[in-house]
Amino acid sequence: MAIRVTRRRFMTTAAAGAGMLAMPYLSRAADRPVVSHGVQSGDIGFDSGMIWSRADRPAQMMVEVATTESFKEARALPPVNVLPESDFTAKLLLENLPSGQDIFYRVRFRDLSHYEIVGEPVVGRFRTAPADRRDVTFVWGGDVAGQGYGINADDGGMVTFATMRKHNPDFLIHSGDTIYADGPIVAETKLPDGSVWKNTTLVPEKAKVAETLDEFRAAHKYNLLDDNVRAFNAQVPIFGQWDDHEVTNNWSLSKQLPAAYKERDITLLAARGARAFHEMYPVRPNIAEPGRVYRVLNYGPHLDVFMLDERSYRGPNGPNLQEAYGPEAQFIGPEQLAWLKRALLESRATWKVIASDMPIGIIVEDDAVNHKGSEAIAQGDGPPRGRELEIADLLRFIKTAGIRNTVWFTADVHYTAAHYYNPDKAQFQDFEPFWEFVSGPFHAGTFGPGAMDNTFGPEVRYVKAPGPDRQNLPPSAGMQFFGHVKIEGATGRMTVTLRDRADVALWSTVLDPKLG
Repeated sequence: MAIRVTRRRFMTTAAAGAGMLAMPYLSRAADRPVVSHGVQSGDIGFDSGMIWSRADRPAQMMVEVATTESFKEARALPPVNVLPESDFTAKLLLENLPSGQDIFYRVRFRDLSHYEIVGEPVVGRFRTAPADRRDVTFVWGGDVAGQGYGINADDGGMVTFATMRKHNPDFLIHSGDTIYADGPIVAETKLPDGSVWKNTTLVPEKAKVAETLDEFRAAHKYNLLDDNVRAFNAQVPIFGQWDDHEVTNNWSLSKQLPAAYKERDITLLAARGARAFHEMYPVRPNIAEPGRVYRVLNYGPHLDVFMLDERSYRGPNGPNLQEAYGPEAQFIGPEQLAWLKRALLESRATWKVIASDMPIGIIVEDDAVNHKGSEAIAQGDGPPRGRELEIADLLRFIKTAGIRNTVWFTADVHYTAAHYYNPDKAQFQDFEPFWEFVSGPFHAGTFGPGAMDNTFGPEVRYVKAPGPDRQNLPPSAGMQFFGHVKIEGATGRMTVTLRDRADVALWSTVLDPKLG
């Protein structure tokens, strides 16, 4: 029987015959670098978009781009080195793309040590932003693998991502808590009804809170083990932002770390969490401020998305009762606030979507057990105080500048709701009415509802939450939520629908754009 001798086997045998240390022979499959955690795209524009992938070893990421699924007349891009320093992840900006077009990209990795060894490709796709007034759809929400609820094969994995993918949206606004760095994943958890939640535990670093850079990376890689998440990422671009659990629960400069942490420096933990976040998500790098999260994404004539960062620039969590604005009352901070005002003023889009990782009017306490301190914006009924001073200033500016059609989308609180902010019912009244829509969790414990603060006059038009006697429901209970938005190209009309993981439309409203 003839034996086929590969170049690798020939070189290994020849080295041994020459008295050199022979390289161990590997099977052809094991020889090849693999796409270890799928592909992602994000921060899509009119003629460009970011893509992301990860190899299992030092390699070069090789990318081809085409406008057809057959990859006919595909364009090959220069390879990108993938090294241990970035945990073998790589991001690449695809440029010079046609607007309003389905774009297909194909990623494979080439071994750095042996250029002839190339792995199998993985294909992803996205749609560039339209230059014309066509329909645009997107989904939003947050909170993944929280409260110890990881990947449960018996429950179908992270089901909400499969449900969202069926809608084939143009993009996802991921409103933060993309991971739970502070949430260990154990094999089994007994639920109040006597049943058992079973987790996949293939990432040993997830057995404890994340402290090292590799442990933060591992938390992201854990979520990417889920088939539903990888399939979603290959089809739907992500506009990503972060919140607290990318580092630890309710972190700010005043955070007192619990005993589970050997590393006691919250700023060091935040730096490691931020690096892992930017390595693992297709967020466009910012030259002016490396690691910046806040940015504006233009997605056609009808839509601009303003991504906020409500973690990096906040003052320490505290009572939040300051009557004058200063460092301790900062939430997004003066520089980001000035940027947001400029960007809103410059926007010519019909709708200005403000993606806020935390809600405005829901009271979120830093220590809910002892009812101590403020974690979000709201601090209780009455005139603006503390972090509410920034929101009051922003809302007054929007009204004075005549900026139309601002809508807020948020997550964080692990239930879904629709809030209409009515100045006639507010303590602070110098603003135009607006909507805030809340959704999530994608895959975490369900809580709520939270108490409302009357400072800006929120009217709860809809809420679905488990109630005070049924907190921390598992994903298998079905109360996992996402929001779906459609903007009609012909009219600019926006339809917002709150849905659960079974794709039941729970509540919907239609917003007509104001002209002028």
